[in-house]
Formats: sequence, structure tokens, C-alpha cells
Amino acid sequence: MDKCSIVKMAINHRETQQIPYCVDFTGEALKRIRRYFPGRDFQLALGNYVYQVSPPWWNWHNVPENYGALEEPDFIPRTVGRGNYEDLFEKCRKIKESTGCYILAMFYGSHFEKAWFARGIDNFLYDVAGNRDYAKRMLETIIRKNLVMLENMLCCEDIDGVLLGSDWGSQKSMLMSPACWRELLAPGEKQEYDLIHAAGKDVWVHSCGCIEAILPDLVEMGVNVLNPLQPECMDIFQIKQDYGNQLAFWGGISTQRTLPLGSPADVRAQTREVIAKMSKGGGYIAAPAQAIQGDVPVKNILALMDELRKH
Repeated sequence: MDKCSIVKMAINHRETQQIPYCVDFTGEALKRIRRYFPGRDFQLALGNYVYQVSPPWWNWHNVPENYGALEEPDFIPRTVGRGNYEDLFEKCRKIKESTGCYILAMFYGSHFEKAWFARGIDNFLYDVAGNRDYAKRMLETIIRKNLVMLENMLCCEDIDGVLLGSDWGSQKSMLMSPACWRELLAPGEKQEYDLIHAAGKDVWVHSCGCIEAILPDLVEMGVNVLNPLQPECMDIFQIKQDYGNQLAFWGGISTQRTLPLGSPADVRAQTREVIAKMSKGGGYIAAPAQAIQGDVPVKNILALMDELRKH
């Protein structure tokens, strides 16, 4: 059985003999650990079951310098696409043929974050609260652009899933009320999820922070995999108990506490506990809750990878 099949079984809530894993590193951490995992392709050297690719996407274009200072903008900035679909398709074909990995298209900052990239986080949260018509127009513009880019990318048969990322939560709660999220963000997210599912691919959603209040919404909207599942923000084992038959999870191993501050023994113990509890009944891709940061000792990274490979 290849890695892609194992990941798909996990997403479909079927237990597997091998627990799939996928680990990310920040650039700083990667420089420190690279020599321990030799090879031209670091994702493959790690043994990841999920291979992450960055398809063509789009950016804001010629955003005025004072755009973030305007109290009530009366226009949406221009956009420009980037990337080459043919290059993406060929890369995915080679990866699938040579590795058998599950291929995941990554779109961090795809919706809510895309808005505040142009306006600034404080300003756009003000827009959400006090300039609702503009906030709606901004978010609707983003979704329209996203859908075009997604539709082009979804032609790639070798891509198995799509991750859409926007951070909706803080350490303790959501950045806006659940009612506000349902009004402004959920409709556009649902359009994207439906388009991805119509192409026969899995929907992965990334949101940092505590978003427990909208987990029932995400289930109803058709999300397949939730990431990063931060244990400092939510009770991940309770969430597994409550939603484990409906959602699969990617993440959960502490990158705020255990990995940077614990011992190798602590890392091993938590990794074993998280895998044992989160993989029961399937539905788990093992990983730290975030990309491993530069403050994590090398010995802890090696302990983590050793435990992941054992499982």
C-alpha cells in the first residue's frame, strides 16, 4: 500500500497499521536540521506521507501606500496572478509516480488573511465591525479570484487535497464572533469547499488558535481535515472525542511548549500519547501543531522524527 492510500484511509476514518505523518520546518529550523536528513528533496528525506506543493495563486497589485490608513476605502485594490500550471502538473505527475505520496496543494492566507494583508489586521477588523459593506465587498472579491485560480489548479489529477488557510482564532477565542464569521466568511469558504469536492479532492482547512465555536459549522460545510489543532488553545483529545467521526486532524503535538522547552523524553512521551489517542478509529495525520521553529533543539527534533517513524 502506498503512502497516498494510507493517508486517504486515515482521512476516511479507517485505522491503518502505519500512522501517516507530515512535518514542516521554518527556514531557520531547516538550516539547523538539514544535514541530518540528506537528499535533494527535504520532504522526501523526512519520509513525509503528504507532499506539499504551492500552485499558482494571486497577489494584490499596486496597493496604494495609504490604503491601510484610509478609514473607509471606496475601492478594492487590483490583483495579479502568478505561477505556471503546466509546471505544476508535471511536478505533481513526477512526485506521484516516484513516491506514491498524497499530494496536497497549499494556500495559506487564502481568504480572511488575504483581506488584512492589504488593509492591515487592525484596520480590517475595524472594517468588519464598523464598515461591514466594504468588508463584504473585499471578501467577495477575494473569493471570486480564489475560485478562478482553484478551478484552474483542480484540473491536475495528481493533486489529492487542497489546504485553505486563514487564521480565525487567537490563543483563547476567535478574532470575531461566530455569528460574524458565519455572515462574512462562511459563505465564501463553502463555495471553495464545494468546488474542491466537485473535483473529487479533499478539503483541508488551516486556522491557528481557538476555533472550537465553529467546528460544527466546518463539519456541516464539508471539511475533511482540520489543522493545526493547537493543544495550547483547545482540548485536542476532547475534540477528537466529539468530532473524530466527522473530521480528520493534522497536527496536535505542542510547538509552543513541549518541542522547544521539553526534553527528548518529553517529546517522545507526548508524541506517543497524541498518536495513540488521535489515531484511534483513524482520522489522524501525525505532526507538530505548527511548522517547527528555530528555537526547537535539534535533539528534540530527532526524537520527534524517530517516534513518528516508529509508528
